[in-house]
Amino acid sequence: MSIQLVTRRFTVEQYHQMNEAGILTEDDRVELINGEIIEMSPIGRRHAACVNRLNFLFSQLLGKRVIVAVQNPIILDNLSEPQPDISLLKPRADFYESGLPQAQDTFLLIEVADSSIEYDRKIKIPLYASSGISEVWLVDIYEQLIIVYRQPTANGYSEIKTFHLGDIVDILAFPGINLTVESILG
Repeated sequence: MSIQLVTRRFTVEQYHQMNEAGILTEDDRVELINGEIIEMSPIGRRHAACVNRLNFLFSQLLGKRVIVAVQNPIILDNLSEPQPDISLLKPRADFYESGLPQAQDTFLLIEVADSSIEYDRKIKIPLYASSGISEVWLVDIYEQLIIVYRQPTANGYSEIKTFHLGDIVDILAFPGINLTVESILG
């Protein structure tokens, strides 16, 4: 005899209603991925430092050309609202108060990975590709490398490059802006 479990997927609207009703709070470290509420990994010291470093670098290099969002939600579709570590967003006068950013508002998403590397690689990166995010960086703080994903398709990214210490990473949306891997990883 096999047991079949019935699961329920939530929409972004239902997810927001849970927040408004107090079922989920700002202290809950969760994100909505493919209709499932996923608990996010705790943020360690090295992870936090890398996110802070990226925030500082992008704020200095790009100034008013972007909004640098740190661990804020982005709506990808009706079932997914992840919270990437860094989002470079198109500037908007209201700073997205009237509505959360969506894929078309995004220049670059960055996931900083330590314990979450496989989840980011197998779940979040393909989700970003299917949503049309043009560029995603996966910063692996343990292996000391950055994997850059570009040219999204429905089946993933068609261009994937790995950058190691000593390499320089460019930003697709901002030609001429280059970062060393060391400046990101510390």
